[in-house]
Amino acid sequence: MSPVFGHGRLRLYLLKLLEESPRHGYEVIRLLQDRFLGVYSPSPGTIYPRLARLEEEGLVTHEVVDGKKVFTLTDKGRRELNDRMDELAELEQEITASVQDIAREVKEDVRQTVRSLRHELTQMARDINKDAARENRDAWREQKEEWRRQRQQAKDTLRQQKEEWRHHKERLREETERWQRDWRRIWEETWSLTGQPPQRDGGPVHDAELGRLLADFVAEIRREASEGGVTEASLTQCRAVLDEAAQRIRDTLRP
Repeated sequence: MSPVFGHGRLRLYLLKLLEESPRHGYEVIRLLQDRFLGVYSPSPGTIYPRLARLEEEGLVTHEVVDGKKVFTLTDKGRRELNDRMDELAELEQEITASVQDIAREVKEDVRQTVRSLRHELTQMARDINKDAARENRDAWREQKEEWRRQRQQAKDTLRQQKEEWRHHKERLREETERWQRDWRRIWEETWSLTGQPPQRDGGPVHDAELGRLLADFVAEIRREASEGGVTEASLTQCRAVLDEAAQRIRDTLRP
């Protein structure tokens, strides 16, 4: 109970509220709650026994309305209230002062809560900014690392492609030299078999013409290989085709 209502003053204030208007118990509780800004809220166990005692003393009476007891001040209760008007005035002043103290405390509590909330929000904003900055730095660091990795991968890929192309050029050079050696061998074998330049359509064929044909063939093959690229599979197939062509030319030039 509020200290304001010490020494039987709650009894006096109940008479004052019922003098204003007939009321039921919960309405009395609500009025006291509002009067003290919700800080003081008497329980039904505090109010109803006192109303019953006032009724026993003949100061109040009640009637049941819609299933609720509605208490009304009697003439005897009104006389007691009039006899204690000075005490009631003093009580009203004390209640007003108490409510003002409560209001100041509530206001200070609200101020303190707002200050605490502002401080917490400010700290939260700083933490969020720090976290965001840290995340941005981490993201930027990760992005830089990813770019570095991609550049290195591109360099490695280019280096590998250059190495493969150098390897293909070397293989092409070796195959070209082998083709030249094979055609030179074919040419020498042809002369060794016939002892004279081969004949075509009943007339002599100059060895320079055959050499030019072979040179043109080799040049054409080298150009095709450089444009289309040479793989292990294509080299194997070309080797088989050349061996077959060399054999057929031998057979053709034999007398």
